[in-house]
Amino acid sequence: MDLTTNYLGLRLRSPLVPSASPMSGEIDNILWMEDAGAGAVVLPSLFEEQLSLESYELHHHLTYGTESFPESLTYFPEHQDFRLGPEEYLNLIQKTREKVKIPIIASLNGSSLDGWTEYARMIEQAGATALELNTYSVHTDPELTSEQIEQSYINMLKVVKASVQIPVAIKLSPYFTNMANMAKRLDDAGADALVLFNRFYQPDINLETLEVEPHVLLSTPQAMRLPLRWIAILYGRINAHLAATSGIHNGHDVLKMLMAGANITMLCSVLLRHGIEHIKYIEQEIRQWMEKHEYESVEQLQGSMSQKHCPNPSAFERAQYMRALQTYQPDWGRVYEPSHYHG
Repeated sequence: MDLTTNYLGLRLRSPLVPSASPMSGEIDNILWMEDAGAGAVVLPSLFEEQLSLESYELHHHLTYGTESFPESLTYFPEHQDFRLGPEEYLNLIQKTREKVKIPIIASLNGSSLDGWTEYARMIEQAGATALELNTYSVHTDPELTSEQIEQSYINMLKVVKASVQIPVAIKLSPYFTNMANMAKRLDDAGADALVLFNRFYQPDINLETLEVEPHVLLSTPQAMRLPLRWIAILYGRINAHLAATSGIHNGHDVLKMLMAGANITMLCSVLLRHGIEHIKYIEQEIRQWMEKHEYESVEQLQGSMSQKHCPNPSAFERAQYMRALQTYQPDWGRVYEPSHYHG
């Protein structure tokens, strides 16, 4: 049974790829992921704020006592808030490439064109097999138009592609007016893959301290429906490969994503809950299902239930919305019949 798949021009031994998380920031964990059957590993994101913070701290030490200490330093997180600094990140790439055989995909989160390109080059020089651009930003300026926001993504992708030779994927949020159009524009701009979708971790309010604080909620299987739908719609319409992320918790979730058209499926919350060894159980579920249904390879089933090949393509569009609402029966409606009430 052949589980190999193509992604970013690379031949992976499996479609199971641990995504960026604290787990992939340790070499021992990456070795464990490789042993468990991962096809590749995405390292944690390196944030441009780390580079800016390091630059400001250097400036502070060089100008100490000259009354030129930059007040804006207070807007940056403390060094201890980052697990890996810039130098440590590049060292992680180098040492990991020396010890593992599977592809190592670096992840970069920038906020300016200079920030994206400068460190993209360094990441390539450190030996990363590929680069994932993590576009994690929330636009709050009411004067900023959707056209301006979308063009900034295109510009960023183009300058990064022009500065490196390794394959480049871009990890997106689903919040675009026309996701299909945005996917095509990114494809035309040279994206080697689209990673669908980024999950934004929403803040919470602590009622005791009256402070806004981060609140990380791990994904549930329900979160996979959104990337499943869009991967099925985009499959065959763009040249870029498609990576599925969010809500993938078992082998059946992986199979659905592959059938929708994904080249790979990314794992995060499930590994945080159950450990790295769980990759083996997910692969076992995939193999058992494929054997039962007489599939010989991942490529044989990939895209078989996309909108392009689905017997009912409208299931991915609006027509299915009305049908879903009209056919749904709540559990309480089957338990509490009107005849149970008298008056």
